[in-house]
Amino acid sequence: KGLGRIIQAEEYLFQAQWTVLKSTDCSNATHSLLHRNLGLLYIAKKNYEEARYHLANDIYFASCAFGTEDIRTSGGYFHLANIFYDLKKLELADTLYTKVSEIWDAYLNNHYQVLSQAHTQQMDLLGKLFENDTGLDEAQEAEAIRILTSILKIRESTADKAPQKTIFVLKILVMLYYLMMNSSQAQEYGMRALNLAEEQQLDVHEQSTIRELLSLISTEDHPNT
Repeated sequence: KGLGRIIQAEEYLFQAQWTVLKSTDCSNATHSLLHRNLGLLYIAKKNYEEARYHLANDIYFASCAFGTEDIRTSGGYFHLANIFYDLKKLELADTLYTKVSEIWDAYLNNHYQVLSQAHTQQMDLLGKLFENDTGLDEAQEAEAIRILTSILKIRESTADKAPQKTIFVLKILVMLYYLMMNSSQAQEYGMRALNLAEEQQLDVHEQSTIRELLSLISTEDHPNT
C-alpha cells in the first residue's frame, strides 16, 4: 500500500516537474516547493543521492524567493540534515540542525520580544490584553512543531555532551507554544530547560533567562494575580 502511494506520488511530481520546466513564468517559490517534494519522495525511496540533489535545489530556489535565513527555507536544511544524520555524517547534520534552530529562534524571538514589551505595558489602547501571535498559519505552526520536536529528540540523545544545544531548542519550543497560546505546553518545555540547566550547572545568566520566560508565561496564565 505504501509503495503504491510512492509510485502515485512519483507520477504526480514528474508531471508537475515537466509543467514547471516547460513554463517560463514559474516563481522561485514554486520551484522550491517542487524540489522539496521530489526530495521527500527520494528520501522515502531511500535514494539519498537524488534526494540531496533536489533538496539543494529547494534551498537555492527558496533562498532566491525568501532569503537564506527565512523559515520557509529552513525546511530544506532540515530534510538535508536528516539525510546526513541517517548516513551517519553527524557533523554535517549537526551544523544544519543548528542552522534550522537559529532561523526559528530569530523568527520567534522577534515576535516574542514585541509581545513581552506589550505585556510590560499590560494593556493596549483599547484596554484589552494583547493577543499572542506566531504570525504563522496552521500548516506552518504544525511544521514548526514537527521540525523542532524532531531536532529536540536528536539533541536530547547527546544532552550530556552538549546540554546547551538541547536547552536552545527547548527555549525555542517555549516561545512557539507561548505564542500559540498553549501555556501549559510552554511551561512544560520551560521547566525541562531549567532542570537541565541546573543539573548541568550552566551559568546563572542562562538559568535566569529561562526563569524570565517561565514567569512571563505564569503571569499570562494568571493575569489578575
